[in-house]
Amino acid sequence: MYYPEPISKLIDSFTKLPGIGPKTAVRLAFFVLNMKDDDVMDFAKSLVNAKRELTHCSNCGHITDQDPCAICQDTSRDSSVICVVQDPKDVIAMEKMKEFNGKYHVLHGAISPMDGIGPEDINVPDLINRLKDEAVEELILATNPNIEGEATAMYISRLVKPSGIKTSRIAHGLPVGGDLEYADEVTLSKALEGRRDL
Repeated sequence: MYYPEPISKLIDSFTKLPGIGPKTAVRLAFFVLNMKDDDVMDFAKSLVNAKRELTHCSNCGHITDQDPCAICQDTSRDSSVICVVQDPKDVIAMEKMKEFNGKYHVLHGAISPMDGIGPEDINVPDLINRLKDEAVEELILATNPNIEGEATAMYISRLVKPSGIKTSRIAHGLPVGGDLEYADEVTLSKALEGRRDL
């Protein structure tokens, strides 16, 4: 289908977003065309400001508009416990829970030899330096429960083991409200592996 160049570029821009296919991109582009001029300008400014004003915390790697980030600056948090996550989105998910009161370390990815990503390509060296400088007693590895996440967790745990810092892995298994009959074998295996005493 032929579109004038400005809308064609807008559609192409939307298709670069994750989960947005060609049909959704067309719908979004035409929705933007029908928005008020002020709303479009606010939307565009929000995109530009988010890209320009956000940076990564020099301490933990989380996204922030100040350095160090608010979590690293918070003296009421337990700095002896660090939760290692893959992405800034994971920090936000953990914070929604309101259960964890330690600090974080964001790796910005996972080890994936198939994709040519090694430990030096993610934020592992900064984590090791941080463990030397800070009085950390426990490292919670909260990487994703996939091959890359598991490989990253195993690599970090082996790297940290000689230091004597307690290293734990978040449990994986069945979701609350889930039925055993619908769970796949890997999920059931992880749930069985992570069982605890009652």
